[in-house]
Formats: sequence, C-alpha cells, structure tokens
Amino acid sequence: MGTAPLHRDTQPPPVHVAIIMDGNGRWASARGLPRSAGHKRGADAAKLSVECAIQNGISYLTLYAFSSENWKRPESEVSDLMGLLRFYLRSEISSLHKNGVRLQVIGNRDVLAKDIVALIESAEKQTAGNSSLTLTMALSYGGRAEIVCAAKRLAQDVAAGKMTPDAIDERAFAERLFTVNMPDPDLLVRTGGEQRISNFLPWQLAYSEFVFLDTLWPDFAAKEFNAAIREYTLRERRYGASGG
Repeated sequence: MGTAPLHRDTQPPPVHVAIIMDGNGRWASARGLPRSAGHKRGADAAKLSVECAIQNGISYLTLYAFSSENWKRPESEVSDLMGLLRFYLRSEISSLHKNGVRLQVIGNRDVLAKDIVALIESAEKQTAGNSSLTLTMALSYGGRAEIVCAAKRLAQDVAAGKMTPDAIDERAFAERLFTVNMPDPDLLVRTGGEQRISNFLPWQLAYSEFVFLDTLWPDFAAKEFNAAIREYTLRERRYGASGG
C-alpha cells in the first residue's frame, strides 16, 4: 500500500497502538487556512496510519477522532468535522474492506446525527469479518463517561441478582467497557507537542508506553509512525516488576 515497513528490532512491535491526533487547527492556522483544511489533511494522515499499521504487523489501531468535549467547539467547525466524517464513511469503507480492515466505533452515538449512525452501523457490519487490522474510531468519546457507564452496568447486574458485589473485579469491570474483546493499548502516540491523554482511554492506558511527538497531526507520516514503533521496541515493559 505504498509505505515501507519498519526494520524490526529485537523486541516485537506493539499489538495495539492508540493515537491522539492533535494539531489540525494549529497546522491550518500556521498556513493561513481555515481549520477545516487542517481536519481534511488530518484525515489523510489517518488513512496513512492505517497503512503503516498493517505493514508493521499491528493488529489493533485506535484513533481519537472526536472527543465528547469537542462538541463545545464552534458550531461551524463541528459541522465541518461531521461532514468530513460522512464523506470518509461513504468513500473509504470499500478500501478498508478490500484491505481486510475491520472498523468499529466507540463513544456516545446518541448525540450523533441519525444518518451518521446508520453509516457507522453499515460500515461495521460490512467489515465485521475482516482480520488484518481492527481499526477503532473513538467518536463522541470520553474516558470518564465510559468508566461511569461501566460502573452503572455493574450496579444494574448486582441489583438484578446477576452477580454479587464481591464478584466485581478488574476483569468484570473491563468486560463492561466499550473496548471489551480488545487488548489494552501497548503504545499511545500523541502528536502536536502536548503531553497528556485528554480523557482518552484512561482505564486502558494504565500500563501503556507513551510517545509524544512535536509533529502536528497533518504532517504525521510513515517516518513518524515507524519512529514511534521503534521507540517502543527499545523499551523494557516491566508492569511494576524489577528490571532485568
């Protein structure tokens, strides 16, 4: 699909990579362009990241596309983002399907337009049997809200007599998150120079490796993707244990 894969180090690549795609607005402003131009260029960078993930043998790629807080942005910008989402859900699904990519969307769909929800459901159904890469788009997503939702589900199950309070453990909690049946991210990459997770997968990122890049998301290319993977392979993951 066009981009040379990373030359592997001794450590295997991550199974699951999550990316906070930051810097679209700043990229556009620096060029005297409307923010919508940055978002469009950012969508192209997202497509490239899918290609890089497949070529580097990564099984899961999760992209923070639109947070629950992003609804606070100017109405015109939100409208542009939703229009871009509609466009790519219509134009790119056949390509994802052809390349064996399974698409799934996590987040609060209740606040999305009905036609967008229908496009998402259609795309998920069409690609459900694919296995080369699971691409998860976090749309209208908030990590704290996800945790609250999981807690409510546990409370409902206890109230209904389906489980006892003593049966609640980390596994039971994780099974009620949006990311059930997915491994936690091994690696989080954030572009744009910021060094925070911004309410993105706070439960799932507990033991992830973080790589922060100054590169603005629209400029994110194979070089940056491969460099983040290489950085990951050079780290020792100890999960609280002593080093070797």
